[in-house]
Amino acid sequence: MARPELARFLRDRRENLRPADVGLPGDRRRRTPGLRREEVALLAQMSVDYYARLEQARGPRPSPRILDALTDALRLTRAERIHLFRLAGTNPTPPPGPVRRVRPHLVDLLRRMPETGAIVTDATYDVIAWNPLAGALLGGDLSAEPNLARRRFLGVGRPYESSSAEEFTHIVVSRLRRAADRYPRDEALGRLLAELRAGSEEFGQIWDTNPVHAPGHRTKTLTHPQVGRLRLNCDVLTVPDDDQQVVFITADPGTPSARALRHLLPAG
Repeated sequence: MARPELARFLRDRRENLRPADVGLPGDRRRRTPGLRREEVALLAQMSVDYYARLEQARGPRPSPRILDALTDALRLTRAERIHLFRLAGTNPTPPPGPVRRVRPHLVDLLRRMPETGAIVTDATYDVIAWNPLAGALLGGDLSAEPNLARRRFLGVGRPYESSSAEEFTHIVVSRLRRAADRYPRDEALGRLLAELRAGSEEFGQIWDTNPVHAPGHRTKTLTHPQVGRLRLNCDVLTVPDDDQQVVFITADPGTPSARALRHLLPAG
């Protein structure tokens, strides 16, 4: 049988989600701001009766498949997902794949920093959000080729020379190895790793060394075709719940590099 602690957790999470949080239209006639049971059931692709019994601690112990569906429907963080499995008396299964959506507050943060280049990368090094200055710095069409590993090892959309290119190769491989351990069932990640191994001997050699790198502060020199040589600071903010990273790219105030960055800002 479902446990009372699990029932309370599901009910509390549902009642604290707004329709807009899960992409549903609002309804002025709602008596409470939370989601309805039928809406959670729809999002989780299960019957309303089954979900209601879970919330009432009357249903059977949910399977890992059901728990993963509830994780997605209720927009649970990684920590909340683990807690959900434990409440159900089940060991957490490996996550099906990296989180590839960006939280709205992160997108808003990027917009509010026009003079700082900023990107968000997922666990596979796809750039999943960026602001205009970061787009101007990275070059190429990020929408067409957002993956920084492909850019580095396969030469796709990588037009600029950087002093940190060698170090970056080890950082990329280290992160991709961690992603492979965390998401062994993710098909997109599997295809990426196969493509990198087939297309880059360097990638395979570094992979076999099992490098370990932690995100932090780094300084690099970038040669940009429009504004020339730039000395830039890169600082990484981790988003553990989504296994993502936000990279902030800045120049020291008052330096030629800072003035050059202002020249790259889009007009208006």
